[in-house]
Amino acid sequence: MTRIGMIVPSSNTSLEPATTRLLANRPDVTIHYTRIPVRAITLDGTGAAFDADTMVAAARLLADAEVDCIAWNGTAGSWLGLEHDQQCCAAISEATGIPATTSTLGILQACHDYGISALACATPYTRDVVDAIMREYARHDVTVVSHAEWELTDNLSFAKAGADAVAELLVAATKNATAEPAPQAVALICTNVDGTTVLNEVEKTLGTPVFDSIAATLWWALELTGSDARIPGAGLLLEQGSLRHRVKEIVTELRERTGCDRTTARIDDAELGLHVDLCAAESCAPGVRSIQHDPSLDQRKLETVSWLEANRKVLVQPTFAEPPYPPQALREVYGVSAQVLGPVERGDEMAAWLSAHSISERPWSDDDLAAMTDAQHKLHAVLNNK
Repeated sequence: MTRIGMIVPSSNTSLEPATTRLLANRPDVTIHYTRIPVRAITLDGTGAAFDADTMVAAARLLADAEVDCIAWNGTAGSWLGLEHDQQCCAAISEATGIPATTSTLGILQACHDYGISALACATPYTRDVVDAIMREYARHDVTVVSHAEWELTDNLSFAKAGADAVAELLVAATKNATAEPAPQAVALICTNVDGTTVLNEVEKTLGTPVFDSIAATLWWALELTGSDARIPGAGLLLEQGSLRHRVKEIVTELRERTGCDRTTARIDDAELGLHVDLCAAESCAPGVRSIQHDPSLDQRKLETVSWLEANRKVLVQPTFAEPPYPPQALREVYGVSAQVLGPVERGDEMAAWLSAHSISERPWSDDDLAAMTDAQHKLHAVLNNK
């Protein structure tokens, strides 16, 4: 049995029923709540107590229930700063011996695992709070390129909006982009606005993930406890976020071990909503252009992928002087001059492959190929134990 403790804003009436619904088919997980004073959301902090001492006092009560982790189920760190949340988590863990996290940490972890650099932001807050969120997220390599807000401060009022209004807010957040690229995901930043009931509908409409704060908090708290964080039918993050998190770790380690410029993983899994035409995970060296959100190529028809399908072994290309040749776009648009590709099977099918890209021609050493083999084994394990 996994026990999760959650610290709740006192005037929040959304997150507890939403979390209960999300866990309706998870008898192995129980949630235990306590509250801290929050009545209004303003940039000057009046009407709320977000300080570490208040958080620790609440956490001590949850610790009496011997919970496995403690989550501050609020998004104040999105405008107060990530360091604020990290300091609160450190203080909670020091006082209780229990790992801690927050809604903002969950949202930004989702952005990291999905490779989101351009985000749409939906909130009930006033514009000055939204501006502070935009500045803070930019510090963590996430640019808010479009947003929509209700311009409210009374926290209790946030929960009064119906599902249709929440869906409209999420869609509206994507419509006024002021920068390129277009939003790669939408974040609903507030745990007193329940987006969990409209996630599937809005994701289908927009064709992008929606990171609801309530869902993101639960997802990352489950990850923190080591429990199964997959909840089918509750939006992309709870459906596939855990797999993406693990695959992100695999491609990051592969890039670091090989010293290459970019690593990717492409996965076909209809159940999880993954298709090889978009990378499931990517890791790029500083200054290297991302390829993750480019669906322009039919990957299964590429010459190199056909070679992988036929041979089912690692393809090593220190140069592109001989076939199989990579697509022209990979060379000319993304500047790739050498690569290693490693197929990953599930049953009799090639369900995925890993890529290691180099901007310059280079030999691939035995250590590089050993790193690819290790990554293949790890991805195989993830895919077969999802």
